[in-house]
Amino acid sequence: MKAPRSPIHAVSTWVRRQPPKVKAFLAVVAGMSALVVLRAIVHDHDNLFVAAEAVHAIGIAVLIYKLMKEKTCAGLSLKSQELTALFLAVRLYCSFVMEYDIHTLLDLATLATTLWVIYMIRFNLKSSYMEDKDNCAIYYVAIPCAVLALLIHPSTSHHFINRIFWAFCVFLEAVSVLPQLRVMQNTKIVEPFTAHYVFALGVARFLSCAHWVLQVLDSSGHLLVALGHGLWPSMVLISEIVQTFILADFCYYYVKSVFGGQLVLRLPSGVV
Repeated sequence: MKAPRSPIHAVSTWVRRQPPKVKAFLAVVAGMSALVVLRAIVHDHDNLFVAAEAVHAIGIAVLIYKLMKEKTCAGLSLKSQELTALFLAVRLYCSFVMEYDIHTLLDLATLATTLWVIYMIRFNLKSSYMEDKDNCAIYYVAIPCAVLALLIHPSTSHHFINRIFWAFCVFLEAVSVLPQLRVMQNTKIVEPFTAHYVFALGVARFLSCAHWVLQVLDSSGHLLVALGHGLWPSMVLISEIVQTFILADFCYYYVKSVFGGQLVLRLPSGVV
């Protein structure tokens, strides 16, 4: 006699059988529902940004633990870390010359840890680095962001170069995780610490996106106007949404794996 399936397993099986359009619709409904809940329970939406930074810090802590205790960088993308360091360095420069605040210190700390991770992968743990799996060329990601930044950037009073740099780091942050997703797509099997790290990135980016969306709603769109005119305000919001949906599929399988009691995450074909 077969054991009864759990409700979570039954729902995940039903979702998996749906056509892509239905899955996309369900994802949008789930995202909107989460925003409604957050708007109701979080009165100061700046707390969402703080929560996003905290979750990101937890993800980095998990990554550091993996590198120091397990002495392996298997499953990690060096190129994603390099892209992360690049957009953080550019954002740190923009923060110094345009709006020095607490976020400057947070970015500085994150950049320092990211550079340490890059050093560990390149030198100390080079033998475990899956270079053949990390085959997403950096320029495929960085160059389109640079071109887009030249075309669409803030219309503030800052120097033209600084405005381009600002736009570049916004666009690059949205897609910097793509090489990491490529590695997971190539391996199909994601070990626990790497899965925890990427899931933390997904949650952090969702909270950051929620922070922006709810601020726009609460200001009745005035926030977008304050960011300038033209396409730039819309592109900022779109970038936040894009970086959330890029990781949505992975986060779904991560949650399913955790509730299923699986230590190693196995991704079906076509995921990420």
